[in-house]
Amino acid sequence: MREPVELRRQRILAAVAARGSARVSDLAAELEVSVVTVRRDVEDLAREGRLRRGHGVVRSALAAQDAPARPAPEGDTVAVVVPERHSYLYESLHGAREVLEAAGKRIALHIAPQVAGAERPLAERALADGAEGLLLAPRWRTRAEEEADYAWLAALDVPAVLMERRPSPGSALHAMDSVCSDHGYGAHLAVEHLVELGHRRIVFATRDDSPTARTLRSAFARVADAHPLVEEWAWTLSAPESGQDGPYTDQETAELSVLLGKVRATAAVLHGDVDALMLVQQLTDSGVRVPEDCSVVAYDDVVAGLGTTPLTAVAPPKADVGRAAAELLLRRLGAPRHGQGPVRRVELLPALSVRGSTRARLGGTRDTE
Repeated sequence: MREPVELRRQRILAAVAARGSARVSDLAAELEVSVVTVRRDVEDLAREGRLRRGHGVVRSALAAQDAPARPAPEGDTVAVVVPERHSYLYESLHGAREVLEAAGKRIALHIAPQVAGAERPLAERALADGAEGLLLAPRWRTRAEEEADYAWLAALDVPAVLMERRPSPGSALHAMDSVCSDHGYGAHLAVEHLVELGHRRIVFATRDDSPTARTLRSAFARVADAHPLVEEWAWTLSAPESGQDGPYTDQETAELSVLLGKVRATAAVLHGDVDALMLVQQLTDSGVRVPEDCSVVAYDDVVAGLGTTPLTAVAPPKADVGRAAAELLLRRLGAPRHGQGPVRRVELLPALSVRGSTRARLGGTRDTE
């Protein structure tokens, strides 16, 4: 038989009075009901003045009256969790910072080390410190690591937005907001630019350690397969040594310069800038001219324009992703629990900057030798 509502609320009041404060998720576990049910009870009790409610934390009204005044309210802090050594996401962080600071929010930055599951304890620490919302960009080197985070992310009882991460369709994160670059469109920009210049054989190279790399690999394959003017294409790891222990073929771990010759490609697209700049150096050392013999497109556009040959590059809107994620989080924080509206999946389009590393295909190029 279901427990009467008033009895359940009396148990909540007793638990909070005994401790002074309690987490909503802990109360739900103790009462063997859902977090949504406890949150609803807490909201009603708070309106009646019997509890004080924070985001994810409940405090006794009596304890709050007896406690000394705090120097600053907890509700002014937003926690941002990003992986270490990830300059791509740091640009998104700067965009988010502009929006949050303009709204009077303090940012609590947490840097996750390069180990699986590192984001969860940082998020829990931030919430224990009183953060009212979260911006998150889990590293997720593999799909298994991503799926391992679904349960605790879905159970968060504060507003949270994923940056540059797409929850898998139908997953436990179906109710979580996210803001991403549309990397499929970015792949389209790169391929279409090269095809318009007359290139028909293209090599793609991406990393193997991020959701962006995995998305780009599938996007390049989809775009190249569907394009009527692409005669042949191949994919490889931009850092072949990183795939030595993975499920990759010899071609997929081949050196780029070798694969270009095998495919007789006249163009290459690389994720990201540093790998693209290094390819230009390797090609130059082997007597292949960029862009006369081989056009090169980088995917990132952080330092692509700084090479001896400035690289044509696709630029995901990294700072704008951070801004949009912060704006969405602020909207969630400012809305009543029952009026927050539908979950939002926001995708922003990358842009192409044409520089000196691409040009129209000339007679006598590599695929006619």
